[in-house]
Amino acid sequence: MPPVFPLLPPRLSGLVDLASNLSWSWSREARQLFRMLDERLWARGRHDPLRILAEITAERWAQCVADPALLATYDAVMAWHDTERSSDNTWFTQAFAEQRARTIAYFCAEFGIHHSMPIYSGGLGVLAGDHCKEASDLGVPLLGVGILYRGGYFDQRIRLDGWQEDIAVQFDPARTALEPLHGPRGEPYLATVRTFGRDVHIRVWRLRVGRVPVYLLDSDLDENHEDDRALLSKLYAGGPDLRLRQEWLLGVGGARALRAVGIDPVVWHANEGHAAFMLVERLREFVAAGVPVAEAMRHVRATSVFTTHTPVPAGHDIFSVDQVAECAGPVWEELGMTREAFFALGRHPANSSGEFHMTALAIRLSRSVNAVSRTHQLVTRRLWACLWPQEPLASVPIGHVTNGVHLATWMSHDIMGILDRRLGAGWAAREADPQLWERVADIADAELWDAHVVQKHALFFRIREEARHAFTRRAREAALLVGSGVLLDPDALTIGFARRFATYKRANLLFHDVERLLSLVTNATRPVQVIFAGKAHPADTPGKQVLQEVYQSTRDPRFEGRIAFLEDYDLHLAHVLVQGVDLWLNVPREPMEASGTSGMKAALNGVPQLSTLDGWWAEAFDGTNGWAIGRAPPADGDPEALMHDAADADAQAAEQLYHVLERDVVPAYYERDAHNRPVRWLAVMRAAIRVAGAHFTSRRMLQEYVTRYYVPAMLGAAVPDDPPAQ
Repeated sequence: MPPVFPLLPPRLSGLVDLASNLSWSWSREARQLFRMLDERLWARGRHDPLRILAEITAERWAQCVADPALLATYDAVMAWHDTERSSDNTWFTQAFAEQRARTIAYFCAEFGIHHSMPIYSGGLGVLAGDHCKEASDLGVPLLGVGILYRGGYFDQRIRLDGWQEDIAVQFDPARTALEPLHGPRGEPYLATVRTFGRDVHIRVWRLRVGRVPVYLLDSDLDENHEDDRALLSKLYAGGPDLRLRQEWLLGVGGARALRAVGIDPVVWHANEGHAAFMLVERLREFVAAGVPVAEAMRHVRATSVFTTHTPVPAGHDIFSVDQVAECAGPVWEELGMTREAFFALGRHPANSSGEFHMTALAIRLSRSVNAVSRTHQLVTRRLWACLWPQEPLASVPIGHVTNGVHLATWMSHDIMGILDRRLGAGWAAREADPQLWERVADIADAELWDAHVVQKHALFFRIREEARHAFTRRAREAALLVGSGVLLDPDALTIGFARRFATYKRANLLFHDVERLLSLVTNATRPVQVIFAGKAHPADTPGKQVLQEVYQSTRDPRFEGRIAFLEDYDLHLAHVLVQGVDLWLNVPREPMEASGTSGMKAALNGVPQLSTLDGWWAEAFDGTNGWAIGRAPPADGDPEALMHDAADADAQAAEQLYHVLERDVVPAYYERDAHNRPVRWLAVMRAAIRVAGAHFTSRRMLQEYVTRYYVPAMLGAAVPDDPPAQ
């Protein structure tokens, strides 16, 4: 049941249903409506409409129902909300009308849909959120299955010495848009999964993301053993045993929960190896129905899609055979297989028989496997060519769908306003047409620069307000304010670097030659300043050490306050950063960036990127839309040609980085016309919008998934290759 708000006037009663479906979060008109209710609460509540509805006073409600402009906006938004309940006029219905009643199940370990629900840690979750939002926009009959981490990921607190502290965060589902589902006799759980010798009951919550329902699993029930209630409470917490249990409950419990609510998907998409046990449960279902195991395996493969996001061997989930046997019990008996045959499904030819590889399992039980960029496809083929020992590398059946980002979520109101004027009404419906984006060249310098200045000022306002709140909470640690960004200059060239702090992402590359960096940031007439944000995984000590190194530079007086670190990076802060900085920096070691999407988000807002030629940037960079360092992927498809001594690679990349900043970036930004506008820089901004809009949105991405993978599986197209070798 949705929350109850006793003060809400009947004239505005539809606000509850509107706020309970997260489609409001990517509707400009819906966001404006909630802002009109109480702009102060909207800002203080971090754009959470349910919180606003709970805190508005009776006096303010009376003012709202007497405001003609607000009521007109309300009526228009509610009319739009009603149209979102139907899929009649969507792209999918028009293109594949005969498939509209069929369902695609999209399993992922995390979903980053809105910052009010911290059940995501980074790029994988945010991509899953964008995937669902775009499916809603296009009318793709997709649903999501994930985990409701009541303990969220973690809040980040930086100590005076720069060390990251991981603060547990809890959120109350009753104060969110989540709807609990119940069993046929009113029981609070929909599925039961046996693991480590005990039955674990699974509660299911439904979250509406436009037309797409996302089902989130939870084990915090009185019916469960005390030790099992917290199994699904924390994202990527604990050691391998806990992670294995979470993945078993996600795959098996998620499939059983869908059956419990009467959903029979035609296509099953495992987004990363965390979800691979879903394929085992489907295999068990077929065998339980009397289908021979070999035929059951063909059925599962024919309707399964697998996406891998991990370009390095160490990033794939590997468990011991004994761990899996203890977690799953003798599941091979239910499958009509020998123990050896079952564990062979997860065997990597280069590893011992004592290891069970989740990615290998997913590859063997899926009809199609895709990487998330063209470069990542080369890397992934090399990683997994051992499963097709008779195939040349170029023929290994692993494709790619380069990631994209949800335009309506990530493009700012100001940039959208420009496109409204330049591209015409309804341009968003034509977003997938590359020719549309050629007209970005018509945007006037003054129009684009004024919009960017507004976005930049919004970022600096946010920095000051967060510093004010931090001072209130932690007055005894006032020295932290030095690194919070309050000393930054809104007129200086501002570089943004925000992502997970892992060593390969090289957040500290700028500090390779401190004297060279000092000459950039302390230049009296052309200063450069840098804003960092991001979290290190709680178990990643080297990543925390890099973060500490970066943070300590913010308090080094030599940098004159021009290096800042923004604490507790999340989706809300990400929006402000990708819209408000001048340049986006991304310098991973090649070829370790599977795709990367933060630079796409920045580009949609006219913020160019300076990056190594890896992931999406190897496809996107054309010499006009930003800057590049490093080496392009080898034409022969051998990514190992890029893997050389890390210290040498870092030194070369740092030298190139300083050179590009000094020779190209800084001069382009500070070269101004008579109106104090950076004409050369503005040309790069327009190109960034054009390329990202034409080729790197989730609309293009999802249409590729639909046409190349989902619909062929729906139509029963033949599986194009034999099962990989065991």
